[in-house]
Amino acid sequence: MRVIADLHLHSRFSRATSADMNLPSLARWAKLKGINLLGTGDFTHPGWFRELVGFLQPVGEGIYAYEDTFFLFTAEVAAVWSQAGKIRRVHFLILAPSAEEAGRITKELATFGNLSADGRPSLGISGEKLVEIVRSASPTAAVIPAHAWTPWWSIFGSNSGFDSLEEALGKMASEVFAIETGLSSDPPMNWRLSALDRVSLVSFSDAHSPTRLGREACVLDLSELSYSAIVAALKEKDPTRFLFTVEFFPEEGKYHYDGHRACGVVFSPEETRRHGGKCPVCGKPLTIGVMHRVEELADRPPGARPRGAIPYRSLVPLQEIIAQLLGQEPETRGVISQYLKVVQRFGSEFSVLLDIPAGEVEREFPKLGQAVEKVRRGELRIRPGYDGVYGEIKIDLGEEPRELSLF
Repeated sequence: MRVIADLHLHSRFSRATSADMNLPSLARWAKLKGINLLGTGDFTHPGWFRELVGFLQPVGEGIYAYEDTFFLFTAEVAAVWSQAGKIRRVHFLILAPSAEEAGRITKELATFGNLSADGRPSLGISGEKLVEIVRSASPTAAVIPAHAWTPWWSIFGSNSGFDSLEEALGKMASEVFAIETGLSSDPPMNWRLSALDRVSLVSFSDAHSPTRLGREACVLDLSELSYSAIVAALKEKDPTRFLFTVEFFPEEGKYHYDGHRACGVVFSPEETRRHGGKCPVCGKPLTIGVMHRVEELADRPPGARPRGAIPYRSLVPLQEIIAQLLGQEPETRGVISQYLKVVQRFGSEFSVLLDIPAGEVEREFPKLGQAVEKVRRGELRIRPGYDGVYGEIKIDLGEEPRELSLF
């Protein structure tokens, strides 16, 4: 059974999140995307947890269903602590084996913060203690450092992070079997660090609205859909079960390069070093991005690939492709209308992006088929993201947007 899993997302109970992040909308958009397993997100929030246990139906070991979409109990928490004279802020993704064990984890974490204030709560607890408490409450639960490289709120981030998992998590580092690479990095960037060879590299969307589901995901092949089978496939890095990750082009992530948004300055790591880490316009420190941090910690050259590395596929979301063809923004009514038409014809977004030959798409939607083929070949023009500004991916269409359509 092929499983496309997006296990990091949020509910409407998280700050800066769409009101449509509810079970009906999540199930609808998962089907449109072609995702058959979602994380619940935010299980530590009491209001959301009540909805989850009230509407999700248990269908297997640790697996729950809403309509035709399967769910696994997940949450993201923010740990804040002081270590080595520095305030540390790190986000962690928690996978729970069942609703009951999610409840036990929540009960233990409630001691460290107000879980009702936000779907992604801030906890006064170290990363090491967090892993210890979660694993004590639920021995088979998984704790995964989220979006591991972003400057803010990540385990390797330039502003409050660490240089190794061991430095961050102490004796509990060995209990962490995976890191989430985040939108601004991809597997080849992480392969440059031999210290990460022992962990799995996982990718999920961190969606705050339903249309963002699946922008990153893990693709598995499982004989049964169960919590233990999912965790084993991710942890053991068996390429017959963990097939590949779906990735953003990392340059599109909003922290890929260094820069200063207020002054419109974007630099490669080399340019940042030449300027002494300062903005040449205002003289303030630049926000150091993911590529820079990878280069600081890397002990391998670009292009290195460790033995047993799981493959990956870099994609541009279908809405973004259609938006470029129509010369509109991705969330406009016209783009959504055409998106739904394409998905209705071919079954799902991932069918179009991953499975169906581009020539078959081209017979129905000529311009779209050509664009999909160019994305698959990587024929793109990319302006890297920086300091909270998303990068821009342009497909080389050879025409002005006003002349374009899907046909």
